[in-house]
Amino acid sequence: MERANTAMLQLKDAAKTFTMHLQGGIRLPVVAGVTFDAHPGECVVLSGPSGAGKSSILKIIFGNYRCDSGRVAVRHQGNVVDIAAAEPRQILDLRKNTIGYVSQFLRAVPRVAALDVVAEPLIVAGVSRDEARERAGALLRRLNIPERLWMLPPSTFSGGEQQRVNIARGFLPDLPLLLLDEPTASLDAANRAVVVALIEEKKRKSVAMVAIVHDDDVREQIADRVVDVTKFAAVA
Repeated sequence: MERANTAMLQLKDAAKTFTMHLQGGIRLPVVAGVTFDAHPGECVVLSGPSGAGKSSILKIIFGNYRCDSGRVAVRHQGNVVDIAAAEPRQILDLRKNTIGYVSQFLRAVPRVAALDVVAEPLIVAGVSRDEARERAGALLRRLNIPERLWMLPPSTFSGGEQQRVNIARGFLPDLPLLLLDEPTASLDAANRAVVVALIEEKKRKSVAMVAIVHDDDVREQIADRVVDVTKFAAVA
């Protein structure tokens, strides 16, 4: 299709199988034939029951899981990179400059202040520490994290507060592709609305997004297209 030429992300027949080496080499198929794309300014929501492979697909796109076959093409600094065949250094460069990821769980370095956890991706990208912290603080404030908590490590926070720190860290950089794994799962209605607004702002900035959202109301608000992953179920 002509529109495919503008895709930020294209998956074509991507497949993943785990080999259980400690259990006699049993092979556990996860997904197969994964084919869809995501274009600048749209949010593609993956749907399907728990265990259908939605999070695995995000991890394939992010390079955490290596494909057994297929293609995962991402536009990266004027070129197209196939993540399925990329070297580790390319994956790291993609994560620094092209692909953001909001996972379900915050993995923060112990004893690092929440403000610095959020600001770190900007600092790594070359933004000054002062500007990065200023922008991080503005987003934490928007996500209703009290300023008195900013200099504390997120490990001391509640689950919902940790998730909001995670969201801030993922949304702060201006990356062209953003992966969202249940970004509103632990949030109350007010903070869910903030996340929906942040997603709309990313769309206006032509960011392509792939999201997993179980909340029907949130899905209806953010989804430009829904991809049913049950059709990609791998058969042993």
